[in-house]
Amino acid sequence: MSTTDADALDLAQFCARYLAAWNGHDATAMADLVTDDIVWADPALPGPIRGVPAVQEFMRTAWVTFPDLRFDESDEPHCTFEGPRVAWRWRMRGTMTGPIEPPGFAPTGRAMEVEGVDLWAMRDGRIARARAYYDMNDIARQLGLAPAPGSAGEKAAAAMQRALARVTRRRAS
Repeated sequence: MSTTDADALDLAQFCARYLAAWNGHDATAMADLVTDDIVWADPALPGPIRGVPAVQEFMRTAWVTFPDLRFDESDEPHCTFEGPRVAWRWRMRGTMTGPIEPPGFAPTGRAMEVEGVDLWAMRDGRIARARAYYDMNDIARQLGLAPAPGSAGEKAAAAMQRALARVTRRRAS
C-alpha cells in the first residue's frame, strides 16, 4: 500500500466499515472485510482462529458477554512502508452482563474500557491476518475477575500459587 491521499481515504473507509460491523453487531458484514482463510489472533482467545465463520462466532460470543460493546478509533489508522500492513489503534468499552464462555465466568455487571492495537496483513483489500494487542489483565481487574494490585485478593491468589508451586515441585522430584 502506498501512502497517497487516495489510499488513506480507502483505509479510512475500510476502518469505518470495520467499526460499523462491530458496533452494529453485524457479523455478516465482517465477511466482506476478511479473506476466506483469515487467521485471527486475540488475547481473549485460547489460540488463533481461522476462517470467516470462526471470526463471526467470536464476534457473536463477545456481544453475548458485552451487549453494549463499542469500539472507536483513538488514533488514525496508518500503513507501514513494508507492504500491505495496517496498524489500527482503537478503544473498546462494554459492560459484562453475560457470561464469558469459556471458561464460564458469571456476569459481573461491571464495565471495562481498554485501548489496543490491531495489526492487519491485507490481501486484495481485505484482512488476511489479524492480531490484536491489549491488556487482558487490566480488563479482568476492571470486570472483577482478577484482584486489584495490592488487595487482599491478590495476596490470597499469590499464597495459593506458592502452595501449588510447592506441590508441583514435589511431584516432579
